[in-house]
Amino acid sequence: MSLFLQTIICGILLGAMYALIAIGMTLIMGVMKIINLAHGALVMVGMYITYFCFKEWGIDPYLGMFISMPILFFIGCIIQKYLINRLVEVDSILPENQVLLTVGIMLVLTETMRLIFKSDYRSVATSYSSSTFFLGDISISIPMTIGFLIAMIFTWLLHLFLTRTDLGRSIRATAQDRDAAIYMGVNAPRITVITFGIGSALAAAGGSLLLPLFYLWPDIGHLFTAKAFIITILGGMGSTMGALFGGLTLGIAESLGATYISMGYKDVVGLIIFLLVLLFLPGGFKSLTRR
Repeated sequence: MSLFLQTIICGILLGAMYALIAIGMTLIMGVMKIINLAHGALVMVGMYITYFCFKEWGIDPYLGMFISMPILFFIGCIIQKYLINRLVEVDSILPENQVLLTVGIMLVLTETMRLIFKSDYRSVATSYSSSTFFLGDISISIPMTIGFLIAMIFTWLLHLFLTRTDLGRSIRATAQDRDAAIYMGVNAPRITVITFGIGSALAAAGGSLLLPLFYLWPDIGHLFTAKAFIITILGGMGSTMGALFGGLTLGIAESLGATYISMGYKDVVGLIIFLLVLLFLPGGFKSLTRR
């Protein structure tokens, strides 16, 4: 029983950090109505910035996160304003071509990081990387606990931002009905740029939180794109709270799979859940609230 409880707790802690990454993707998809396949690459770039700050200047990853977030916000705004918006404004461009553009962005970001940092596996070792504390017989990782708390704080702050501020309400209005929002005076192109920037900053935050737990190499972005996409489908497109529950679900599923099946098959468990949700609950967890 203690092993089972420890597995569930580890899954919840890890799932919250996955959810923070996925919330950035679902926010972008909710407003833009396109699948951003470059999201994992943005996570990877944020991780490399945090890694560089740690190696060159000795900045703790949880503090380096506050350097990578504004940088990724700026990169996201540039991508949205000068690349994606150009395609969105052309009626003859099909949505499939917009997705292909994000694939191209992903490749550029991945190969740029490979050019700078090579393909070597890298890691961050802090004084607390392998530290744990005990709740009875249950051992809990300190880095995972810190990451969980920070992820939940960011999720709560994002919720307040979207529900309590004029800019947040404008983002929600644009996501619900872009044309109606424009008629009400919302500057939709500006909102999409800001939204992509926020989504990219959240990607950097999630990547930085996971940096003490994962090896870092240029192609790790593909892994996080898949996880974020699975969580977005689990939670329901455009639902930030759904993404949180989706992230927790994926984290618990991977943790159970790693403990009771095999560490090598933990990602397969997430894909199986993804397929089951597509078959039996296409609207994700968000559709359950409508029943």
